[in-house]
Amino acid sequence: MKHFIFFVAVAIFYTGCSVKEIISSEKTQQIQKEKEFDTFEKFSNGNFKSLQWNELNEFYQDDLQTALEVFKKDCVKSGTKLLLSEVCKNANETTDPKEFFTSNFYPYVLVSSKGEEQGLITGYYEPILQGNWEKDERFQYGVYKVPSNLITVDTNEFPKLKGMTIRGKVVGNKLVRYTPREDMHTEDLEAICYVDDKVDLFFMHIQGSGKIQMQDGELINVNYASQNGRGYYAIGRKLIEDNIVPKEDMSLEAIKKWLKENPQNADDLMNLNKSYVFFKQSQQGATGALNTELVAQRNLAVDKRYIPLGLPVFIQTTNPKTDEPINQLMVAADVGGAIKGEIRADYYWGTGDVAGEFAGQMKEKGRLVVLLPKGYIDAYNE
Repeated sequence: MKHFIFFVAVAIFYTGCSVKEIISSEKTQQIQKEKEFDTFEKFSNGNFKSLQWNELNEFYQDDLQTALEVFKKDCVKSGTKLLLSEVCKNANETTDPKEFFTSNFYPYVLVSSKGEEQGLITGYYEPILQGNWEKDERFQYGVYKVPSNLITVDTNEFPKLKGMTIRGKVVGNKLVRYTPREDMHTEDLEAICYVDDKVDLFFMHIQGSGKIQMQDGELINVNYASQNGRGYYAIGRKLIEDNIVPKEDMSLEAIKKWLKENPQNADDLMNLNKSYVFFKQSQQGATGALNTELVAQRNLAVDKRYIPLGLPVFIQTTNPKTDEPINQLMVAADVGGAIKGEIRADYYWGTGDVAGEFAGQMKEKGRLVVLLPKGYIDAYNE
């Protein structure tokens, strides 16, 4: 206390401030410190730090016209949400993408609960598999439709479970968990078609969609329809734990290589991931959670607990093959079982083997600057 009185006296002597003014200033600084990050509980569990547009110099170097077109495409589905309804209307009336984004949004960097601004950015893609309409000696592995006995519970009817997704099946008079991957052969499933490689099929489950080149020449799209309700397990973790693949060398390609070189052990490893995806045939290619077709290098899968779907996100990360910076505006349009965390995103690379090479190697640090609609945020803060 003596030291504080001495400090106050010196401060008054040199600044002419009153004791009340100094204490008030200290209190204001404390409040500002406590409010270092913004929270918007109505639509996000995340912490956000406000930025100025001039802090994002790379933003103006991006192809903002393409970003605007992707945003307008995804607004077809996300524009019905209160958060985005007004800006989606404005997007269809603008001719200047730079003016549209800077006039309609505030930039906020997503921040972890530890105050970190960087998180994990991975990649995904749409694979192309070889298939046949009928099962035969070569084409043995089914791409299955949603089972008739799979029950999805509408948790909005149960307040304590709201926000959760519950899937199972009825046995007797009880709802029980649905069959895990390893026992899926015991279910009466209907196949869209059959493919010739179970490892490629396993990875199509992880990617959530794919194209299948049929033997009669037709190329079909299959997209995510549902899932068995079991948790996702990253099987690469097991290869690291067993000292089979060093952590620094882990990638999609490393896992795929090991599975194909060790067919006698492949099922045991893949079955550790009890999650199983069911598909539907579609007229459009890889389709995100907004039910819009994904655009290569312009759409992201996110954890929607932190980033609502439909929002523009300026991503700052690194190309996994060239180490060159990636600074571009994307739209959050998808989710994924493995995409969980405060600062977490999956970068959509596109279709085919080349896209797969980039996606398979991507495990980069990155920063996510989320663009939040001005009108909604101003009203929220009133």
